[in-house]
Amino acid sequence: MQGNEACALGALAAGVRFYAGYPITPSTEIAEILASELPKVGGVFIQMEDEIASLSAVIGASLGGLKAMTATSGPGFSLMQESIGYAAIAEVPCVIVDVQRLGPSTGQPTSPAQGDVMQARWGTHGDHPIIALCPSSVRESYELTILAFNFSEKYRTPVILLLDEVVGHLRERVELPAPGSMEVVERLRPVVPPEWYFPYEEGAMDVPPLVPFGEGYRYHVTGLLHDRAGFPTQRLDEINPWLQRVNRKIELSLDDIVRTVEENTEDARAVIVAYGATARSAREAMHLARQKRRKVGLLKLLTIWPFPEMAIDHLVHDTNVETIIVPEMNLGQLRLEVERVVRGRATVRGVNRADGEMITPQQILEALGYGK
Repeated sequence: MQGNEACALGALAAGVRFYAGYPITPSTEIAEILASELPKVGGVFIQMEDEIASLSAVIGASLGGLKAMTATSGPGFSLMQESIGYAAIAEVPCVIVDVQRLGPSTGQPTSPAQGDVMQARWGTHGDHPIIALCPSSVRESYELTILAFNFSEKYRTPVILLLDEVVGHLRERVELPAPGSMEVVERLRPVVPPEWYFPYEEGAMDVPPLVPFGEGYRYHVTGLLHDRAGFPTQRLDEINPWLQRVNRKIELSLDDIVRTVEENTEDARAVIVAYGATARSAREAMHLARQKRRKVGLLKLLTIWPFPEMAIDHLVHDTNVETIIVPEMNLGQLRLEVERVVRGRATVRGVNRADGEMITPQQILEALGYGK
């Protein structure tokens, strides 16, 4: 199975019933599959005129009660940033899949890259949290797509799934989880009558219930800072509690959201921190180093944002790690985050390519000092 196919099937398993998008390499297979499969389960597929309209339609469908998504690549992801900010401030669940390719601009549409990592976090303006997940295999593409929908519905937030061209077009044998074996989360519904309902209520829970339009619960949605009813406000006693709650609902849930995979880190003197397709090269480099009796481990990041600070801090605080290698198909984006957390307690080196080719295990071994 192909990674993009697994992503589409994962979305169906998560309960997606609306897709709006514009074809763009290397994500087009996701749209093609859902165009065929969504009508079979009572869902809706619509090809929009561009990526701006695509995410706007997804936001509307989500407010109408449907699990909704879109898929794109770098240039389209850039066009979606304003609407990602709208979904963040209006707390509208939705999933945006970005199958990264080489840029800037049109770049090389069929070449892999991991250049959208910082854009996923800081692409839209303003202060808001974001969740971004990054698979490195076909099975993870399936599982993390379901997880993306779960997080989106559970925390009322846009969630970004960062694939790359290699993972999106990779074909490998895969055993998918049995139908119904993975948890599927539905959004919290109100238990109060319509006249008592406020969509942005400050209460015991940091994630207020969300009811679809058309069910008798009338409320306002805006991109402006708003009060508990959703209407624009300039009152600081309404703005500040909202700002604190929106960030707090993610910050207090890091144990649930942040996912990493560790291999051979217990005795490691050097650890490779990697994500996406590059994690595959990193794992091979670790095995080759271990064959030479070198104590090398791997920390694979499934969650990119919020950044897995605790996992990185553990490496340098509770183990004997002296060197951290961060391979990326960019010029060093996530390495800056690793350096920020490490704070000089270990040597951090980047292995970087931004020419449309994968980083090889040999390049990582050379950075470790175990090359030729």
